[in-house]
Amino acid sequence: MNPVFELSNGVLIPQLGFGTWQIKELSDIKTALTKAIEVGYRHIDTAQVYGNEEGIGEVLQSCGIPREELFITTKVWNSSQGYESTLKAFAQSCQKLQTDYIDLYLIHWPAVNLHANYQHMNQETWRAMEELYRLGKVRAIGVSNFFGHHLDSLLQTATIRPMVNQIELHPGNPANELVSKCQELGILVEAYSPMMKGKVFQIDLLLELANKYQRTVPQIVLRWILDRGIVPLSKSITPERIEQNAQIFDFELSQEDHERINELSTIGRIGTHPDHATF
Repeated sequence: MNPVFELSNGVLIPQLGFGTWQIKELSDIKTALTKAIEVGYRHIDTAQVYGNEEGIGEVLQSCGIPREELFITTKVWNSSQGYESTLKAFAQSCQKLQTDYIDLYLIHWPAVNLHANYQHMNQETWRAMEELYRLGKVRAIGVSNFFGHHLDSLLQTATIRPMVNQIELHPGNPANELVSKCQELGILVEAYSPMMKGKVFQIDLLLELANKYQRTVPQIVLRWILDRGIVPLSKSITPERIEQNAQIFDFELSQEDHERINELSTIGRIGTHPDHATF
């Protein structure tokens, strides 16, 4: 279960990631992540602010999978932005994850309303990330929750273009314009909250397609994302669903059904808007 996409720097990234947001209890982390690894996940997504890096580090140390076969993503939190504080946050994340390098390191949010000059803060954070990349401490660097204008500002001073942009993307918010911009820039898009916080189960079209393809609703959604050349981040603590969500590489949706799902875009975002976030 490890088909890959190639990042702009040649690094290979597994096409399906396992998200860990809101999985904080150590017992839940151990159960979910152990199952995910057992059924084939190798791409693990966490963040400084999730509060679970230590638990993830414990599981990855004991899972029996060689470190080079794992792809670990973490993110620098908004309050840790800035050159020196980013370097410090990175070192702390590595210590908690029990690894001496990170596969993908992201700026978690542009933090528009947290810093007086957020553009400069993003640029200083990115300068630290470029240094980590050049030192070989990270294999790839990128951003999360960045719209086009946030990317434009970052690129004014960046010497290395972001390799990834992780954004809220699901049938209610296909983010077509932003996805197109990222793809034109050679930036791979990752999709978080693909299940719309459970709302996908309330959409008649997705229920209809699940019946048509004899798949679960999450499998339909994950396949729709994957077929767009986007990495979906699947998250669950239920062992059965973790396994089901991994079984998306043996079918495809018709172009007609893709277009029908795209038309659900009128539902809109369900999470915080990057320009309105106050954290």
